[in-house]
Amino acid sequence: MSLETFLHNLHYDIDKTKPPNLVVDWEDGPLAYKLYRRLPAVPLCPEAPLTLEGCEAKMQPNLRQIGHFLWHAFGLTQLSQSILASNFMVPTTNLLQMYRRFAPSGGALYPNELYVYLKIEDLPAGVYHYDVAHHRLVLLREGHFDSYLARALGDRYDTPACFGTVFVTTMFWKNFFKYNNFSYRLQGLDAGTLIGQLLEVAKRFGFTSGVFFQYLDRAVNHLLGITEQEESVYAVIPLSVEPALSWFAHRNWREEGVTPITATNLCRELPRLQHDHYVKSRRVKDFPMLTQMNEASLLESFLPVARIREQPALHSEDPVVYLPNVDRLSYDLAPVSRKRYSPNSDFMLGKVSQEQLALLLVEATASYRYLNDLDEAHETFDPRVSLYVCLYNVEGIPEGAYQYDSKAHVLRALRHGDHRLKLQLGMPSDNVNLLQVPLCFHIVGDKEHLTTEMGYRGYRIQQMEAGMLVQRLLLAASAIGFGGHPLLGFDVGLSDEIYKITTKELTSLIQVPVGPYRHGPRLTGGLHG
Repeated sequence: MSLETFLHNLHYDIDKTKPPNLVVDWEDGPLAYKLYRRLPAVPLCPEAPLTLEGCEAKMQPNLRQIGHFLWHAFGLTQLSQSILASNFMVPTTNLLQMYRRFAPSGGALYPNELYVYLKIEDLPAGVYHYDVAHHRLVLLREGHFDSYLARALGDRYDTPACFGTVFVTTMFWKNFFKYNNFSYRLQGLDAGTLIGQLLEVAKRFGFTSGVFFQYLDRAVNHLLGITEQEESVYAVIPLSVEPALSWFAHRNWREEGVTPITATNLCRELPRLQHDHYVKSRRVKDFPMLTQMNEASLLESFLPVARIREQPALHSEDPVVYLPNVDRLSYDLAPVSRKRYSPNSDFMLGKVSQEQLALLLVEATASYRYLNDLDEAHETFDPRVSLYVCLYNVEGIPEGAYQYDSKAHVLRALRHGDHRLKLQLGMPSDNVNLLQVPLCFHIVGDKEHLTTEMGYRGYRIQQMEAGMLVQRLLLAASAIGFGGHPLLGFDVGLSDEIYKITTKELTSLIQVPVGPYRHGPRLTGGLHG
């Protein structure tokens, strides 16, 4: 199968991404977290704060603050037990037990891992793995690696100005065992929701950050001691307490005169790590399409690339609905993250006010703004993904499909009518009753997903950016008392037709029903000191 066909099936023909007779071996499934063995570990403070107000760092953070930061970004936060009806997607037992985190993940499998390069006073400098299961840091490589890391990222930031760097990786097997090749799409989105949560937590701690999507993959993976046949870095996120404008994009590797650096040459500077880790599965199957896609996405050296093209023009000729002017939400991220809920069948139809809708849209899009290495300058940020929504039972707004224009703060009417039943029929599973949902959002992006400029790497970047926006939408929904449930099981062609974007260079990336809900029967307990 060609990679182009593989990506087409991921988006438009999900059934072709999994064998028709696929049987999930739940007994031999992997853990949702990576466990290193026989390595020095540093325990982190278990007394996680239940509020993030007043946590802003005035100087370099200490180990206690780093622990709190990592826990709020990706730690185990809740044990949940619920009783479910028989479903081919879950084990045969009716008791479903899951360990939850503040960011959502498809099937709660969490294929991503966090690594950190830290330079703080009360910890030996080096590269660590965040051991989620034990809330501790496992030392992988001790020492200072500012020069190595700077060159692996193209000398585009001032490494001494950063106290740490976070690496978001994907372990392919962790959700391939359940979703087969479809896991490749999920992995980018999961990485995006994690990055979205991490950036929001960083703001509350007073850290400045920027996201690098372009780096020498093998050099960065070599620094961490991971292999591309099993796991690979998807994003690199430096952290500092200094203003980002003073350290981000310190140099530009696209400029003439910058000496080319290759991953192969850089890897020779550090010895290879051979650490043992545990995944639980006795039999790990091959996933050749995932490794082929990852291989095709790797950067061996930095080469000048074309400027990322702007989003296609908005539907400026369509009638608009003016939304009420609202201030951004002001909320404590910690309780809002704890309260985030994926309703499944627990949505409860209720009236949505224009103010609630405006708050959702403003907060999701305003908080999404972030520094990255795809945009040309700090002063400009033109999102490559945007919000579309099918509305029902919103006060004073006709039922229909709309596009949100964040610059003008208006809804552009694309197609009138109640689209809930049509969207429901486009779902292969009945796990969410869309007839009980007043707001059904779709994250929309470019069909070519940056492949013209960045090749196959552009696909996973687009999925991550979609996931980052999804997490901001879910946090905004939680802040106003709503729930949201990200869905990839939907008919993309159908939603594209509803929004009249079939003939345009745009497509729906993920579906997110949002609205009031009632808690279903489940037992939950917080996992914090």
